[in-house]
Parts: sequence; structure tokens; C-alpha cells
Amino acid sequence: MNIKLNNKSKVQGAWAMYDWANSVYSLVITSTIFPVYYNSVTQGIDGSDRVQFFGWEVINTVLYSYSISFSYLVIAIFSPLLSGIADASGKKLLFMKLFAYLGSLSCVGLFFFDGSNLEFGIFCSVMASIGYAGSIVFYNAYLPEIAEESEYDFLSARGFALGYIGSVILLVLNLIMIQFPELFGLSEGSLPARLSFLITGLWWAGFSQIPFRFLPNNPYKKKIERQLFLKGYQEIRSVWQRVKQIPVMKKYLASFFFYSMGVQTVMYLAASFGDKELGMPGDQLILTVLIIQFVAIIGSYLFAWVSKKFGNKISLMIMVLIWIGICGAAYYVYSVYEFYALAFVVGMVMGGIQSLSRSTYSKLIPEGTTEHASFFSFYDVTEKIAIVLGTFSYGAIEQLTGSMRNSAASLGVFFLVGLGFLLLVSIPKTSLSPKSI
Repeated sequence: MNIKLNNKSKVQGAWAMYDWANSVYSLVITSTIFPVYYNSVTQGIDGSDRVQFFGWEVINTVLYSYSISFSYLVIAIFSPLLSGIADASGKKLLFMKLFAYLGSLSCVGLFFFDGSNLEFGIFCSVMASIGYAGSIVFYNAYLPEIAEESEYDFLSARGFALGYIGSVILLVLNLIMIQFPELFGLSEGSLPARLSFLITGLWWAGFSQIPFRFLPNNPYKKKIERQLFLKGYQEIRSVWQRVKQIPVMKKYLASFFFYSMGVQTVMYLAASFGDKELGMPGDQLILTVLIIQFVAIIGSYLFAWVSKKFGNKISLMIMVLIWIGICGAAYYVYSVYEFYALAFVVGMVMGGIQSLSRSTYSKLIPEGTTEHASFFSFYDVTEKIAIVLGTFSYGAIEQLTGSMRNSAASLGVFFLVGLGFLLLVSIPKTSLSPKSI
């Protein structure tokens, strides 16, 4: 059910700006500067990559993979209940704010991580991840409320494109600060990198004020009642019963689950792959990520156009097939230029598959419902569990085989299964009506 908006274009622009605000976390913290910095400060003087974490000896990159898995497991457990509470009380915007501030403050906390306080660094990393993932649940839920169905694909692409542009701008500024610290009156060492984490947190919190100001607060005028946790549980249980009665939604979520295991794992651990398997220095790794970001902007709009021309299903299938090829090619990448070429292809399908997956799910939500946060919580939980299992299996395979190449190649299996389920999905051209379920 769409909300009647006084200034629709301004609200949609403000909504898309949250991607601009939070995507800097995804790029700076999870994909580029922090992984490289983390690997550097956790490597022993003798070159050992093993660390002590609460008395447990583990490979540093494996610990990082597991920490990502843990953070998304927390969100997968709690976000359905929180979404139910948000829908029951009309406080979707409040929950979005709380998670955004948790994430941004945790990024600020990473400024104080120097390798000697590993447990603190992992704690801040996990909290930042929880804040990011939690806020996205409620952010995504606004899409079917502020746009017409015909606008979903391109508005979703607009959000991701703004996210890529904003994050690239901040990454370039941070990179200049790290490479040329004297221009900023800084000394060489860890300070420029740690300042980038501080700036990321401030950017996230600062630009979030735009969507926080213009997004509708409690648009359906729901009243806060007592026993809110019970109401939240009842809300999410009711939505779950409806999800089970929509075969196309179940099949789509199954497909999304498996191919997201591959997509999200590549996003989070590509930099670690280049660092450990190819021995690429930090500046080359960051250049790789910049390639991905720039190309992803094009990919978001390209596959939105493909979906308009041939339908969402065909567009998604094309991208999943390309992802399968990427996983196979990753096993045989040995040179920097081969890695750059692979990054170009990754960027083209990364933006497209994220953007189109979100807008496609919006079309499957029954028309007339007001429980968008609850419906989207199942989409987001599916993605979070996919991240948990994807990053965990990636780390486990590296632990067992001693090579990230085996981990990367194994991701192709997830895409194959996702493709199989996608073949069974019949995506409707219009939103599902209540009668269709």
C-alpha cells in the first residue's frame, strides 16, 4: 500500500540518500581499507598469520570471516521480531535510526583499534556490521511504500548507484590521506587508516539525517500498545503464515538465499583474496574495489533496463550465469591484470543483482498490506543467513585446504542451486493481489 506523499520526488530522493550514507561502511570498512589494515596489524613479526582471540588460536582472515558470520547471525535472529514490533507500533523509522547510530558509532570506535586490542577491534567490527545490516531491514521496507510498482526497479537502482558514488568519493579521499599523509599534517603509520574509520562513522551518521528528516514517520498512524514484544511476535507470525501461502515468494526466497551466499561472500572477502593469494599491495586492492564500484553503477541501470525489456526473471538468470563463470575464473587468476579484469565483470553484475533482487521482492509483497517491515524482514533474514553460511563456509574451506582459491571456486555451487530455484519462479508483472494468495 503506497503512502500519499506531499512531495514524492523529495521523499524518494531522501530515501535513496541513505544508500549514499551507509554504503561508505560497506566499502571502506568491509571491502577495502579495514580488511587490509586488519591483516597488517594482526600479522606477527615473524610473518605468522595466526592470532590469539580470547585464548583461541586461529588464522587472522578466518577470524574475520567468522566475525562477519556472527554479526549477521545476530541480525537474522532478532530482526524478524524487531520488524514485527516496528510494524505493530509504526516505529520503523525509529528502529532504522537506532541501528544506523549503532553502526556509525562502532565505526568511530575502530579508530582506537591498533592490533594490540584484537578483541576490542573485532567487537567494534561486529557492532558496526549489526548496525549496518539492521538499518537496511527497515530502509528496504520503505521502497513499496514510497513508490509505484513501475518505479521499483529504477528507484532501487538509483539508491545503489548513489551508494556506489558516495562511497567511492569517500574512499578516494581516504586513500589520498593514507598515501600522502603529509598533505594533511599527519605522520606515516596507522593513524591515516584509523582516521578513515572515524570519518566513515561521521559520514554515515551525518548524511543519514537527510532520510531521517524526510521519510514518513508512522504513516499508517498505528498506536503503541502495551505488550509490544508480544504484538511484535504476533505480527511476524501472521506475516510468516501469509508468506507460506505464496508459492512464488517461497521459491524466489530460496533462489535468493543460494545466490546471495555467493554474491555477499565475494563482496566481503574479495580484498582478502587479492591480498593473500596474489600478494597485491593495499593500493592495488583499493584500485580493484574502485573498478568494481564504478562499473556497478553502470550495472545497476543496465540490468534495470534489461528487466524492463525482458522481465526480472531473465535479467536475474543472466546475472547468476555470469556469477558462475566468475567463480570458476577466480580459481585460475594469478596475475594482477587478470584480477582487474575479473573485478570489472564482478562490478557489472554486483550492482545489478543487488538492485534487482530488492525490487523484484517488492513486487511479490501482497498489494494493500501495511506490514512492509515484516515482509522485508524475511527477505533480509534470508540474505543475512546466506552471508553467515557463505562467509563461514569460505573460511572453513580455507582452514581445511589452506587456500582461498578452493573457497572461491566452491561458491559456484551456491549460484548453481540458486539458478535451479530461479527457473521454477514465475515472477508476476504486477504486485500480488490479496485474492492471489
